[in-house]
Amino acid sequence: MKTIFGPINSRRFGSSLGVDLSPALKQCNFDCLYCELAPSATTDKQIEVVEVSTIIDELKTHLHDKIDVITLTANGEPTLYPHLDKLIEEIDKIKNSTQTLILTNSATLVDDRIFSLLLKLDQVKLSLDAVSDNVFKRIDRPHKNIDIAKIVQKVEEFSHVYRGKLFIEILFVHGLNDTKEEIYKLNEVLLKINATRIDLGTIDRPPAYPVEGLSYKELYEVSLLFDSSLPVHVASRIHAEPNNATYDDEEILNTLDKRPLTMEDIDLLFDEESKIRLKNLMSKKIVVIKKIGNLEFFILHENEKRKRIK
Repeated sequence: MKTIFGPINSRRFGSSLGVDLSPALKQCNFDCLYCELAPSATTDKQIEVVEVSTIIDELKTHLHDKIDVITLTANGEPTLYPHLDKLIEEIDKIKNSTQTLILTNSATLVDDRIFSLLLKLDQVKLSLDAVSDNVFKRIDRPHKNIDIAKIVQKVEEFSHVYRGKLFIEILFVHGLNDTKEEIYKLNEVLLKINATRIDLGTIDRPPAYPVEGLSYKELYEVSLLFDSSLPVHVASRIHAEPNNATYDDEEILNTLDKRPLTMEDIDLLFDEESKIRLKNLMSKKIVVIKKIGNLEFFILHENEKRKRIK
């Protein structure tokens, strides 16, 4: 099972080479309503673990000087990876000028070991979808005993000792965390956090559960409710320059498994030969198109059906 995917032209982080720390299955301490991965039971530790040497060997074959960031992510929560300390150490030996980035849901910051490890990375993106306990539990569906108040405390603390670029991401779901009451509570917390940028986003990929995102207009109106001193950014689908590369069938499927792509994404990522391969995979119904809002996504047929909330 491959651990490296991309590079992908990230809307926010440039040319990103992804490192999937849980390639075989979803292993996460949240089961977010909006997650693009299929629903699953939450966990506080990884059961299936990839060796550090395997990841580094793959990374060496894909890393080059046009990569902006090596992004530590997972089919789930990357900080659950038990060898994260050794992995960061080994990546630092080979990354040269490329930055390291982790995308985390913030919950494990309450663990002093994880807190210290994340300080070693060049960029950290922390998710903070809600600060009220009831809203947090509804939208992020956390593992037992995860306390949002403790997470908020650690996010604030981390922001004042971290020396890299810190991004806070809030993903808004219609009817859940987009109320004025919750936004005002988020605002009060964010005023205490020293963030490089606060990204406001919404659902723009097929979600695990039948929930809806906000329109751009609604998201913009939400942004106006935050204090003007905050570095708030309404996330958009603006990409970096094209990076048309050759993908074989396995690489196409691996990429789509990690992240459904629009035709805009395909045009930026795939060369003409790879687009032909994609069409062949579609003719075999291995890859299908799924529409969400006004956008159509290429997605694996086996990932198309999503479980509904009971």
